[in-house]
Amino acid sequence: MADRTILVTRAWPKEAEERLVAERLGTVTLRHPDTPMSRDEWMAAAQSYDVIMPTVSDKIPAEFYPAAKGKLRVMANYGVGFNHIDIDAARDNGIAVTNTPDVLTDCTADLAMGLLLCAARRIGEGERETRAGQWAGWRPTHMIGKKVSGATIGIIGFGRIGQAMARRAHGGFGMRVVFQDAWDVPDEIKAANGQAEQLGSITEVAAEADFLSLHCPGGADTYKLINAEVFNALKPGAILVNSARGDVVDEDALFDALDSGRVAAAGLDVYHNEPALDPRFLTYGNIVLAPHLGSATDGTRAAMGHRAIDNLKAFLAGETPGDLVT
Repeated sequence: MADRTILVTRAWPKEAEERLVAERLGTVTLRHPDTPMSRDEWMAAAQSYDVIMPTVSDKIPAEFYPAAKGKLRVMANYGVGFNHIDIDAARDNGIAVTNTPDVLTDCTADLAMGLLLCAARRIGEGERETRAGQWAGWRPTHMIGKKVSGATIGIIGFGRIGQAMARRAHGGFGMRVVFQDAWDVPDEIKAANGQAEQLGSITEVAAEADFLSLHCPGGADTYKLINAEVFNALKPGAILVNSARGDVVDEDALFDALDSGRVAAAGLDVYHNEPALDPRFLTYGNIVLAPHLGSATDGTRAAMGHRAIDNLKAFLAGETPGDLVT
């Protein structure tokens, strides 16, 4: 439809943008330069577009949803996570929401495993020391880290990415896998994903874990889920990995756990209020800091765009999109 208007809020990989335009689903606005939309831009968009394709870095004002009622039909999200979208407000105002699961599972799990290895083996610290010309040569007690192979990994959230992490940890490093999830995971799924053991609570998982890796969704239900109680339950010297959402971790409690030695190191890809980091992060050499790179590979980022387009096409054709959230 020539009069249908579509907004892509952040720059996508070129092949995905080109496909969206070539599909001729409507008049497409591709925002360049690639910067977050302001509140004023969101409010102006509310009655200007039939389709908005947002992503995780968007800060959508609460008043946007009622303002968009009657005009905006669907938010075809670029990304699996959608805690930046108020799902209840979207539903109440007649706005459908889709997301893009599956396509980023492997790359996000790869990144989480990389963070685990970097934190455990102090690769970031070693790289900085070497680059600064401070390496004094090999010695038996230099830059001692934590052994990964054969250790126990605790996984919080046993969905697609959590299961992929379990396979990497067990199959690649012989790690014992314990996990917590709200759903009762069938035995065949546990067997296929690292012979994983489901425990009854997060603190039970923490008590067993040499490494605690987070793979749960963000949002109100998991806000500061990993708090002082969880950190205090960890084995002394455990390592935290977070490639899920920043608001899952109580950052004050994390700093306290690092100061006490309860947590020996952390590998983080996500943060509260990103990209504005708490400045305390920069003072800890034993934290590996990544800038939300979980899905950042060429194939995956393009596939996310294609998945969002597929969902949009289905919706506009009157079909139920495969990844309909609401």
